[in-house]
Amino acid sequence: MTQTAVSARVRLLEDQVGRRLFVRNRAGARLTPAGDRFVHHATTLVQVWERARQQIALPPGRANLVGIGGEFSLWSPLMEDWMLWMRDHQPDVAVRAEVGSVSQLLDRVQDGSLDVAVLYSPPQRPELVLELLAEEKLVLVTTAKDGAVRSDDYIFVDWGEPFRTSHATAFPELANPAVAISLGPLALSYLLTVGGAGYFRRAAILPYVESGQVRLVERAPEFAYSIYAVYSARSAADLIATAREGLRACAAARLI
Repeated sequence: MTQTAVSARVRLLEDQVGRRLFVRNRAGARLTPAGDRFVHHATTLVQVWERARQQIALPPGRANLVGIGGEFSLWSPLMEDWMLWMRDHQPDVAVRAEVGSVSQLLDRVQDGSLDVAVLYSPPQRPELVLELLAEEKLVLVTTAKDGAVRSDDYIFVDWGEPFRTSHATAFPELANPAVAISLGPLALSYLLTVGGAGYFRRAAILPYVESGQVRLVERAPEFAYSIYAVYSARSAADLIATAREGLRACAAARLI
């Protein structure tokens, strides 16, 4: 849009609410006190509009639609299990599933374009509810027969800011690994192919420990890794309850 069109819409909005919402000058624009108060209501209006648009676009034979997002490393198996659970238990609900980063998914939940996001240890945001789904442990494993961890073949798996901080404190000598991967399944495939050591989800790595392909590193610290369902406090309660029920059931079944 052109600057003239934006200015015209701002003036129209201010006329409709009967208050000046922006202070505009050569330096740009900033909100007035009335504008600050209006932001909350504007966000709600955007969410309601997005929900209405989605409801109108429902596929034939579906009574509702749920939009869900998850981090890359959570799609297998938790999110895959959830989609199958929805198909079996809520066949009249359409599903729109997305993958993204933490900040992207939180923004989508906050603006109402997603109903729920499944994230590892997300930061708190105003008007967003964080519901704990499962507690995980990250454990250190190695393919070395002597159980050793060597810096030259160490694989740093980036499990997020809390893990990075704890890892740096526990292993300052591994601050500059030759290989760093931000996706757990990719890192696991790489480890099993070329060997080395790294931190992985206990539930994901135990089958390979039992088969003898890797071994747990004795006396290595374990790090907590919690999975949360994040949704807006203003979301449709019934729809969110259905999605949360399925997520809790799938997380419990997998013992994640």
